[in-house]
Order: sequence, then structure tokens, then C-alpha cells
Amino acid sequence: MKKPWLVVLGVFGLGAAGFAVAQTDEQGPSQDAAWHNRQSLALAQLKASDGWQSLPGNLRWRRIKGTGTGAHPVVEDTVTIHYAGTLVDGTEFDSSYARNEPATFPLGALIPAWQMAVPMMGVGDTIEIASPSDLAYGPVGKGPIPGGATLLFKIELLGIEGK
Repeated sequence: MKKPWLVVLGVFGLGAAGFAVAQTDEQGPSQDAAWHNRQSLALAQLKASDGWQSLPGNLRWRRIKGTGTGAHPVVEDTVTIHYAGTLVDGTEFDSSYARNEPATFPLGALIPAWQMAVPMMGVGDTIEIASPSDLAYGPVGKGPIPGGATLLFKIELLGIEGK
């Protein structure tokens, strides 16, 4: 006599194995609905009464030092900056301050959030920005930055090459 329960058990076992693989293929906490809600809430809590201003794409920024006068960069410029980047939970993922060495970048090669916010600065200004993921590293993320992450930056503009 054939044992049909072995076939059923085998099919069920393969299905369960496939389910287990699908469960472990997730990309960590960035796939969790509560995590995504925290990313959106971080932006929503930044109020104009605290100095936060909005730019297109729900990018938020505020000046914490300086007056916005002086030379302003454009996207085609190379800028020298000090910066620190954190996730909304406070985890720092990069910092020129920690390395004790400013960084020099072509502004046009940086994430869209920086391309939009840094031109709002004059040399010597310090700003904070809060970037939704679509103006940063998007749904994929990069290195220690998970996909879908809202990013917070402190940026100090030290110079503009040639200006």
C-alpha cells in the first residue's frame, strides 16, 4: 500500500521550508510597519515653531548657527564641510567630526537632500536637516543605513572651492 500521508507531509514540509526561507529573507527592522511609522513620525514632529522649514519632498531644515549671509554654494560647486549623520534612533552612521577632519565633496555628487539644503547655507553656517529616505538612500539603503530610513544630519559649511 502506498503511503499518501508521506506525499502530503513532504509537500507540507517543502511549503514550510519555503515559508521559513521567505521569513529569513526580510531585510531586518526596515521591513516592519512600526519602524516605517517611526521614520515618518520623526519628520512630522519637526515644527516651524522650533525653526524647522520645509523644502520640496518633505525635506526639513533649520539653521542653528549663522545668518545665511555670505557666499552660498550651488550644486556645481565643491564644498568643504563638517557633518554628522544619524538615524532617527540616534545611531550615528558617519561623522567628519568623529574623524576630526572636514570632508570635501562635489555637492552634485551627494544625496539629493544635501543638494537641496546646502545651497541654503552661507559659509560659516551650521544647519540640521531631516531627510526622508527618497531624498537620501531610498528603499535599498547603503552600508549601515537601512532602506527606508529617515536621516538626520548636522552640516557645517566651512568653504566653497574657488569662492
